[in-house]
Amino acid sequence: MRVLVVEDERRLAAHICDGLRDQGMAVDMSHDGADALLKIAAVEYDVVVLDRDLPELTGDEVCRRLAGSDRAPMILMLTALAEADDRVSGLSLGADDYLGKPFSFAELVLRIKALGRRGRSHAATLTRGDVTLDTVRHSVDRAGRPITLTAKEFAVLEVLMAAGGAVISQEQLLDRVWDEHTDPFTNTVRVTVNRLRRKLGEPPVIETLVGSGYRIAAP
Repeated sequence: MRVLVVEDERRLAAHICDGLRDQGMAVDMSHDGADALLKIAAVEYDVVVLDRDLPELTGDEVCRRLAGSDRAPMILMLTALAEADDRVSGLSLGADDYLGKPFSFAELVLRIKALGRRGRSHAATLTRGDVTLDTVRHSVDRAGRPITLTAKEFAVLEVLMAAGGAVISQEQLLDRVWDEHTDPFTNTVRVTVNRLRRKLGEPPVIETLVGSGYRIAAP
């Protein structure tokens, strides 16, 4: 899942980003509304975590502009204003969810994951052959055997399984699972896929199409 965190409190923004990366998400950061809009125009984000009280271009204005676009990400609005009227006004601007400060990080993660599932319009449980991936419990099993994956391995498998057998390129995996600071010439995708393939066992679940990318093998 690709997430943009738009928060002008830099320490809080860094804390949120670090925590979401630990959850296996690809996370970019912005500290003002204008920069956020530039990034959203260039990258297809699943979820934007948007602080309402931003300098120069407010979170309200960013939300309003995104809500009117054809390729709008899901928006989770953050604010220190937690009264019911404030929540209603935030949602009426086009936000998909609303979370008041201070908040529990665990709740933030759950809400982001829920918005990500809504935006991608796929089920919480993905099945391909004898492999089952549960995005809510963050678990994977093959033929009933639990498989322990790292956060990045899980995210790669989720992207491949959600594609339903379509080929996913290395560039697409970098875009969906890693973030803007990742070297595009790195071999991290190949290393992660090979490690994931070994953990999933035989017969191979992931096929490599030389020069094209990867896909989940037909059942």
